Amino acid sequence: MIRREGARIVLSGPVTLANVAALLEEGRRHLAEGVRAVDFGEVTEMDSAALALCLAWLRDARASGGGLTFSNLPESLQTIARLYGVHGLLPLH
Repeated sequence: MIRREGARIVLSGPVTLANVAALLEEGRRHLAEGVRAVDFGEVTEMDSAALALCLAWLRDARASGGGLTFSNLPESLQTIARLYGVHGLLPLH
């Protein structure tokens, strides 16, 4: 689930392969409306699809000339990013 708070969205609940496609599209709508920050503080479950989601949103934000930051990334997600060699691509807030 995504909740909007100004120029920030807050993800809550699971972020897994089962729901990532819907989150991707909903997040893209928010990005198009000026969202520039994503908070993972309320995520309850995730898998590597969460990393793919971050990278897709980051690519979309940059393609439209904007920036995007991530906050409260779970340590497990940061570990996956390090294992894949993409940790440096994620702008953390």
